[in-house]
Amino acid sequence: MTKPFISLCPEITRAHALNLMDWLEDEDVTRYLSDSRHVSRFIEQVVGRVQLPILTHLFNQGGRFFMAYDRRDVPVGFVRLVKSGTDCEMVLVIGNRDNWGRKLGVSTIREGMKLAFFDMRADRLIAKIHAENLRSVKAFEHCGFLLESQTPTLMSFALTSERYLRLLRENPADYVTDIHITEVDKDRLLSLLAFEQAPDIFELEHEIERAIVVDPRDMAQDVVTMNSRVLVQLDDEGIEVSLVYPDDADDSAGKLSICSGVGMAILGYKEGDAFDWRINDRTRHIRIEKVLYQPEAAGDFHL
Repeated sequence: MTKPFISLCPEITRAHALNLMDWLEDEDVTRYLSDSRHVSRFIEQVVGRVQLPILTHLFNQGGRFFMAYDRRDVPVGFVRLVKSGTDCEMVLVIGNRDNWGRKLGVSTIREGMKLAFFDMRADRLIAKIHAENLRSVKAFEHCGFLLESQTPTLMSFALTSERYLRLLRENPADYVTDIHITEVDKDRLLSLLAFEQAPDIFELEHEIERAIVVDPRDMAQDVVTMNSRVLVQLDDEGIEVSLVYPDDADDSAGKLSICSGVGMAILGYKEGDAFDWRINDRTRHIRIEKVLYQPEAAGDFHL
């Protein structure tokens, strides 16, 4: 069975708005969406009155809106994150019924969690779910949310940042490959995060936090660590890169910054690992073919 994959895109186009209108016309999709009429009316007004190709700024009023894509770069749903103080509320919809049952809801929730805690810096993430919406209840519970309150019609679930980080390290998703980093790399990368302003840098923080940390002397020789030289299959293209810190990056020499899309993606994976990663608004399939050089294997622990 193909592992579920979802990426969240912040750019909202007119085509996306038309997708949303189609989804919201399906009563099975909107049955448990409390403000579906309001949302549908808003989208209809936007499409009718605004002729701009990009509508992101309109959808982000009062919160942040993301389209959910599958690995084929096809929109399958949306996520809305609304922050109030240190709390953040998540609303999500998988819009096409053909996608129900593929675990895309769980994958979408996990991507929303990543944004809420690492990018928006929420202390607590909340989901309010209709009591009869058992599919959503199970999906949020599967992701670690705990029931906080309940009425005959509405269940309120919450997940704290502390619990999220603990689950990220101790109970990773069953379809996500483990990655490993050294203690030295983790310390240096966390220091880097304090100053780096790249728009997707929260992805790197997520990878560091979920990684299994090992002593440099115990690192397996086929794992991609900082300053490793690696043969990577990127879709149908084989490339040889060295994974370096931003100050040492030089694309012409194959020195790839850890803050680049491919750089963040390959850290901690080992030879033979294959996975999908969204880079520059496109999902890429990545495979680690060969670790040609690794400083830990060579005894160069302080590169």
